[in-house]
Amino acid sequence: MHSTTHTQHITTQDSALSAAGRFGRFSYLAWNCLIALLMIPVFLVLTLLFPGLMNIDPAGGIPLTPLVLGALIYLGVLYLMFIFTIRRLHDRNHTGWLSLLMLVPVANLLLMLYLFFAPGDQRVNSYGPPRATAGWEAALAWIYIILLVLLFAFAIFGAVLA
Repeated sequence: MHSTTHTQHITTQDSALSAAGRFGRFSYLAWNCLIALLMIPVFLVLTLLFPGLMNIDPAGGIPLTPLVLGALIYLGVLYLMFIFTIRRLHDRNHTGWLSLLMLVPVANLLLMLYLFFAPGDQRVNSYGPPRATAGWEAALAWIYIILLVLLFAFAIFGAVLA
């Protein structure tokens, strides 16, 4: 008679759209990039549907339909940004309540830099085991990093020329 040992693998059902769980740096960057990329066609469709939206007469007010659509889109994006920030804070073993710093000027920039650069816990923490970064997330994160660096460089270049 011989004995065999079985190892159990713990798998977790992880939804990126839930505040429960963790996001490593690349997952965090990838999902933020995905939201930014998805907003481009949304804004294009809105400008096609409401061509005069950018040239609103202040005396005439804003038409109700684009105002409601814009508010709903804004709230949806804000919700997702909070979810992604909470998950990233969980990866650092911090409470998600710190995500409210996104609403405070200057503190939001410091929080963003912290979440971009601080490594996550490599071990199980109060919010669960580390989440593996999918291959597409890593690729999209690198695209986002390159785009952010280019944007920053163009901003500096534009400021120098101005």
